[in-house]
Amino acid sequence: MARTFRRVVTGHNAAGKSIIWKDGDAPQTIEPLPGLFLHEYWETTAPADNTGETDTAIRENSIEPHDPNGTIFRVVDFPPDEVWKDADVGAAFAEMGSGDAHDDDAHTPGMHETQTTDFAIVLEGEMWAVMEEGETLLKAGDVLVQRGTNHAWSNRSDKNAAIAFVLVGAKPRS
Repeated sequence: MARTFRRVVTGHNAAGKSIIWKDGDAPQTIEPLPGLFLHEYWETTAPADNTGETDTAIRENSIEPHDPNGTIFRVVDFPPDEVWKDADVGAAFAEMGSGDAHDDDAHTPGMHETQTTDFAIVLEGEMWAVMEEGETLLKAGDVLVQRGTNHAWSNRSDKNAAIAFVLVGAKPRS
C-alpha cells in the first residue's frame, strides 16, 4: 500500500487574496513496479505560471517535465530491491511515459538517463545512487545533484525509502 504525503498548494481567490487552494494527498500516483510509487506534486513550464486554476500535477506520465525548460516535483517511495527484482523494468519505464530513458543494455536494473538536472533529497531510509562507474550510499537528509547522468537507484535495505525529487529541464549533453 502506498504511503501518502500531504500536498498544500496556495493560490488566489476572486478578490486577489492569497488562499490555501488545495490540501490533501498527491492528486496523481502511479505504481510502475511492485511497491514503487511516484507521487506527482507539481509541474511547471518556463517561466512558471502562477495564474489560472489548473492542477499541473495531473498530467500524462513522464519522468521528465513535458516542457524541456520546465520542472517537476515528486516524491518516490522505493521498496527494497527484493520486492521488484523479477519485474520487467523496461515495461515500468514505458508505463512512466519514459521508455526511451531506460538503458536496456545496462547491467544494473533501472539504469536510465534524463535530460534534466535533478535535486534528490532523501527523506527517509537509505538508497544507493548507482552510476556506470561507482556508487554511493545516501541516507535521510542527504542531497544528490544528478546532472543528466546514466544512473539507477538501489534500496538494499529491508525498509522502504522516500526521496523528494525536483527535476529541472536541462540542455542535453550530446
